[in-house]
Amino acid sequence: MTKRIGMAIGLAALVAVLCGCAEKKPTLHIYTWSDYIKPELVAQFERENHCRVVVDTYASNEEMYAKLRAGATGYDLLFPSSYMVKIMNEQGMLQKLNLDLIPNRANIDPDYMKLAFDEGMDHSVPYTVTITCLGYLGSKVKDFEPTWAMLDRADLKGRMTMLNDHREVIGVALKYLGYSLNTLDDQQLAEAKAVVLGWKKNLAKFENEQYKNGLASGEFLLVHGYSGDLMLVQSENEDIQIAVPKEGSQINFDDMVIPVGAPQPELAHQMINFILEPQSAAELTEFIYFLCPNRPSYELLAEETRADPILFPPPEVVAKLETLADLGENNVKYTKLWDEIKAGE
Repeated sequence: MTKRIGMAIGLAALVAVLCGCAEKKPTLHIYTWSDYIKPELVAQFERENHCRVVVDTYASNEEMYAKLRAGATGYDLLFPSSYMVKIMNEQGMLQKLNLDLIPNRANIDPDYMKLAFDEGMDHSVPYTVTITCLGYLGSKVKDFEPTWAMLDRADLKGRMTMLNDHREVIGVALKYLGYSLNTLDDQQLAEAKAVVLGWKKNLAKFENEQYKNGLASGEFLLVHGYSGDLMLVQSENEDIQIAVPKEGSQINFDDMVIPVGAPQPELAHQMINFILEPQSAAELTEFIYFLCPNRPSYELLAEETRADPILFPPPEVVAKLETLADLGENNVKYTKLWDEIKAGE
């Protein structure tokens, strides 16, 4: 009896130890865009690092930023666009990266690093590159031309959308007019406002999430959106065509950053390094259709992917692309203009 009691106590102690180990399994909390990381890669990272990964999503940079500024904590890794990274870093919201923990940073394409705000990767590492484009149904949109003037087409009224993003929308209006998308000139901004108000009359709505599925289903005929989103639904509907307007557009970077107060900063560094593995980067590019600017990964991509002019645009297209800059206190010019556009007719 005494022996059995001892065995029972020992078994209970073992169970308690095992449960305690399970409870101590580290958890990496990621906050990112929806459908922005391949689930199989997440599962692989969990296995290799004996951890759990929890992914929460946001619909815009501003939503993510507002949540963190309001006091949300517990996130270890974020994926904001570069202009928002600059704002967050200046406000002391981001950690300085330990580059010794990210040896795979050497894989990042140096051509893209020339366009990056944080060229030394002090607090951010590039995740993806995307271009803001027009997507349309080739069989439905007659006489298509690669120009932002397509948004003036009254025959497409109610069947077009633009992104619900003030910098994106005002930015393409500025490019259409031949101006920089980062201009602070009041007259140029006033002209852009007039252009957007004209386009607004033809739009079904400003929208960030469902435009791509709406295009694939035929609900929308022409949309303003991100190349990765459009390429994803293009794989489902061969009638979808994608074009970079001749006036130029935005080239956007989404970066990986670690917020101040992250509970698992070392694990976050490990995830960044894992994503920068050539095989991981190639799988991500093929999965999300946004280019991971990882030079060794290019040779691992399918031949069709490497030949795509949207993922790998020719030099004459790149020459007309701009990145969105943080305008500091002058950002208010754009937010005020956006409020007026939303309220206007």
